[in-house]
Order: sequence, then C-alpha cells, then structure tokens
Amino acid sequence: MRRQRAIGTILLPLLVIGGSGPALAYRPFNGTDAAVAEPGVVELELGPIQYFEAGSTPVLFSPDAVFNYGVGERWEFVLQGRLAHELLPDSQGPNLVDNGVFLKGMLREGSLQDKSGPSIATEFGLLLPATRDDPGTGASLALIVSQRWQALTLHLNAEVAMTRQQHPDTAYSVIVEGPYSWPVRPVAEFFYERDFGGSEIGSGLVGALWQVNDNLAVDFALRGGWIDGVAFKEVRAGVTIGFGVFAARR
Repeated sequence: MRRQRAIGTILLPLLVIGGSGPALAYRPFNGTDAAVAEPGVVELELGPIQYFEAGSTPVLFSPDAVFNYGVGERWEFVLQGRLAHELLPDSQGPNLVDNGVFLKGMLREGSLQDKSGPSIATEFGLLLPATRDDPGTGASLALIVSQRWQALTLHLNAEVAMTRQQHPDTAYSVIVEGPYSWPVRPVAEFFYERDFGGSEIGSGLVGALWQVNDNLAVDFALRGGWIDGVAFKEVRAGVTIGFGVFAARR
C-alpha cells in the first residue's frame, strides 16, 4: 500500500541545499500514518537494498523510494516507485514497479499533531504502469486513522482500489508501535489484501524504528506471509530524511 519510489536517488543531492525539518518514518510498513508534511517540507524515504523471496524466486529492490512534499495546509504530494532486479540467470533486467502518484490530506488533526483524539487522513491517487510487465493504470483511495497513547501508537489503514489490470481490490493494515518517547521503538504490522481478479496476500512484519534526530530515522524489519498460497519472506531496511525546501519546519 504504502509507496516504493526510485525517484529518491535523483532527489538525494537536494539534501545539501535544503534546510532541516523533522521526519516521521513510515517505512518500513505497507500502511502509513495519519500525518502529512508541513508546507515546503520534503520527507524522503529510501530503502537502498531490500531482499524479497517468494518460492524459489529471489528479487532485490534497489532502490525503493518515496518522495513526500507538503503542498499546502494539511496536504502533501506523494511520488513512489521501486526498481526490481530478479536474481535469476534468465532475468530480463531491472523493472520499475509499484509506481504511483498520490495526494494525502488531513481530515482531522489529533494525537499525532499533539491534539486530543484520533488523527484521521485520506490518501488517493493513480497506480502508474510498470516499465515492463504491468502496462495498465489503476487508482486507489485510503482512509487512515492513528491514535497515540503513552505506551503505544496504533495506525489503522483501509484501502479500496482498481488495479492496473482493472480488478477491484481491498487492503487493510494494522500498525503497532512501542512508546514514542523511546529513541528505538519496536514495531509490528499485520496486512491483508484481496485482488478480486483472483489474488490474495496476507503478511506479518516485526522490526524497529530508530529516531536518530529530528531529521533522520532508520528502520529495519522482517516480513513474512503468503501470496496465493506461496510463502514469501522479505528483509526491509532504510532511512527517512526530512528537510525544508523553503525553510519550513514540520
């Protein structure tokens, strides 16, 4: 659900010319949180190398990137994609997959914005074609509800979509984090997706987030589950970097 974006390797040099702004990592999850970047603030989520294996087919995703930019009060622009490299002798070369462009907006500010009650957001946009295997265009609409307490933070995601193959699709995610005050906090996610064209995915993820400082977070997670009855395993690791293009702060 949540974005994989190769465009990050192009945008990385901008870090040396931008100002600073805090980052909230929503790596390494499939889902996301009910929060957006402030106007003029960029959040760049990068997975330099990630390993995925389903059955006997190993794949490296390098890079896996998400670009978030605050475009106005309570709104951000999101661009995503990841470059897949099949580790097989007959591989046809890299394939840019899971591409999308989205808008994410706050419907209600709450505990993630230091206010009372749940934070509620929506995200919607286009699922763009892959460079080789998936030529169609789809669309998605998601509702995100987040609540932070002293002992834990909870994020609930529900999404409906029309896939690139023009099939209806639904996906659900529950993210649980340890105490936000801890510099390194344990995290977990439970994810389920059903493509009504015939595909089904279920998975669980465990990992940790290290908030190095206001502008840098590091993540690591192990994910496992099944796709249409075939077991898979995945290793996710990366960073989230925040910086202000126009000296804005998150």
